[in-house]
Amino acid sequence: MDYLEIEGGAKLSGEVEIAGAKNAALPLLAMSILCKGDIKICNLPPVHDIKTMLLLLENLGASYSYDEDCATINTDKLDKTEAKYDIVRKMRASILTLGPLLARFGHCEVSLPGGCAIGQRPIDLHLKALELMGAQIEIKQGYVHASAPDGLKGATIIFDKVTVTGTENIVMAAALAKGETKIINAAKEPEVVQLCEILNDHGILIKGIGSDELIIHGRDRALLQIPEITVIPDRIEAGSYLCAGAITNSTLTLNRVNHSHLISIILKLQEMGYNFDLHEESITIKPSPKITPIQIATTEYPGFPTDMQAQFMALALMADGTSIIEERLFENRFMHVSELSRMGAKISLNNSIATVEGNAQLFGADVMATDLRASFALVLAALVAEGTTRVHRIYHLDRGYDRMEVKLAKLGAKIKRLSE
Repeated sequence: MDYLEIEGGAKLSGEVEIAGAKNAALPLLAMSILCKGDIKICNLPPVHDIKTMLLLLENLGASYSYDEDCATINTDKLDKTEAKYDIVRKMRASILTLGPLLARFGHCEVSLPGGCAIGQRPIDLHLKALELMGAQIEIKQGYVHASAPDGLKGATIIFDKVTVTGTENIVMAAALAKGETKIINAAKEPEVVQLCEILNDHGILIKGIGSDELIIHGRDRALLQIPEITVIPDRIEAGSYLCAGAITNSTLTLNRVNHSHLISIILKLQEMGYNFDLHEESITIKPSPKITPIQIATTEYPGFPTDMQAQFMALALMADGTSIIEERLFENRFMHVSELSRMGAKISLNNSIATVEGNAQLFGADVMATDLRASFALVLAALVAEGTTRVHRIYHLDRGYDRMEVKLAKLGAKIKRLSE
């Protein structure tokens, strides 16, 4: 098993290329189930979750080829409707095949998902919505058994809480349903917007894109033709590298970014004292003479993303004062606190609120990654710690970051991947 060894204290400088967004690519890969002929998806990040989704599609009967950052997928001969546990357990996003499979074939069996243990992320909202669209749902032996022999039918769906994968799943299901589907309290994340825009550009009329109310006009099982699409940049990877520049007080330039997707992150960094140069597809963060403490509450887009909470907690350790971070979306997303404490951090927890003492003196230690984003938080802390830090269980990190240690090393970090 691999781990990262990081020697703290190095200044960073230079430029880093931001990969395509994993969380946008995964629903687009699942969307291929709705298509006939070849669909070419480019700017795919070479991370484990993408490889897992491609393997799942292949196991269902699809074929694909991979060239650089593009995958060409053909689901014409897709003949299986069971998403097996051995694959699904590795990645929660596998549940995104549920809606497309059911819409196309009228039945499917999808294992209940696995993934990061950051808290309860039940799929009951997905299932209730599909039932409203005429599906019969049964949970048996760890699998969702769904059937709609006469096809799915349009319905009005009100999500009790905002769900990104739930919105994506139902949008894809509605694309091949009969009639009009209305989704109220839909997620507004850029990944959802891109999925809707692509469907809308290729024969599925969708009104309200980018709002919390979507109206989808289904094609009654008529498959789509989508020749080629490009995945949007990864806003979470971009935010993570902005935090790397911030915590080391370095000048860094990020290329291939979309500023509009980063507004909440940029505003918080500006609040902490950092300045930026913005260009069409790049952003440069500059050092701050003083790092101001902050208050953060995670929420759905366009608010502050839960996927950046851990990275900002590491950064807050360098602030001149006490910061308050409230996690409103996931109950177990403070697992990195105990690992940061091993490095000397002083963080107190009161239910969903973390109080982070700044001006921390951090020391290298052996720490363990507990989920995807916590992995990067530990790396950030290691960059400014005195001595050497070893971050273990980095398979979490490999699920969502493209060659992170290579990119950081090119920026000047003293980091290397080793085997236990």
